[in-house]
Amino acid sequence: MDAPDSDIVSRLSQLRGEHRELDEEIARRVAELQADELAVKRLKKRKLWLKDCIARLESALIPDQPA
Repeated sequence: MDAPDSDIVSRLSQLRGEHRELDEEIARRVAELQADELAVKRLKKRKLWLKDCIARLESALIPDQPA
């Protein structure tokens, strides 16, 4: 694994951690009796954005196959 790949792997780890934290925060807020639906919606949108970033970085780690 070269330096750019290790940078991607460390960024992936960071994004996965943030994704996991958002998941826990969303679950906590939804469990509240008077959950702020707008805040939950924003958190879910951020979580989806993180998931997309993670998918892009994971695909960057896959080497291109010659045709």
